[in-house]
Amino acid sequence: MAHTPKSRLRILEFIRVFLQEKGYAPTVRDIARGCGISTSSVVQYHLNMLEKEGYIQRDPQVFRSIRLADQERPATLRVPLLGTIAAGEPLQVPTPDTWATVSEETVQLTEELARGRDGIYALRVKGTSMIDALIDDGDTVLMQQISNVDDGDMAAVWLRREQEVTLKKVYREGNRIRLQPANRQMEPIYQDPDNVEIQGRVIGVIRRVSS
Repeated sequence: MAHTPKSRLRILEFIRVFLQEKGYAPTVRDIARGCGISTSSVVQYHLNMLEKEGYIQRDPQVFRSIRLADQERPATLRVPLLGTIAAGEPLQVPTPDTWATVSEETVQLTEELARGRDGIYALRVKGTSMIDALIDDGDTVLMQQISNVDDGDMAAVWLRREQEVTLKKVYREGNRIRLQPANRQMEPIYQDPDNVEIQGRVIGVIRRVSS
């Protein structure tokens, strides 16, 4: 480590402290802000070098996957993949190929990512309405089964009258609820509170592997 640049050492220490305090890994943006680096590409370069030099390990398919090489490999668990959720126009459910109550598939993730939370399941994303939140068509979102979320949380929302489910950020605005896409080309969806049922909150993303 004697020949490692100071900026790279600063990033490594930031990752170590972040993991200790938060219990999960920082994103590239977290590192850029925390280390006073102006561009994400510079952070990516240093992360690539830290990984090449054996200081960190990453899984390119998993969001927040940075871990220190001197840490023990985290234990893993499997969670059910319950079907597909629309990140675009609401997707009609239930049908066997979109919202299964009994899963035939599972997704493996680390216990560190689960962070001791109960009721975790996975959904495959269809659509690009959450692309600015780094969730693309074909990705898999990890959900915590929960019936109430804070404003700005990303959630699986069941629309009772339409019998449809959609993935959006949730905001309460007076006597209505705004379901906000993370795509500047798409308009929000406004709903009466009585028509909205929260079915889960996004806690992580597994990237689709490009062919």
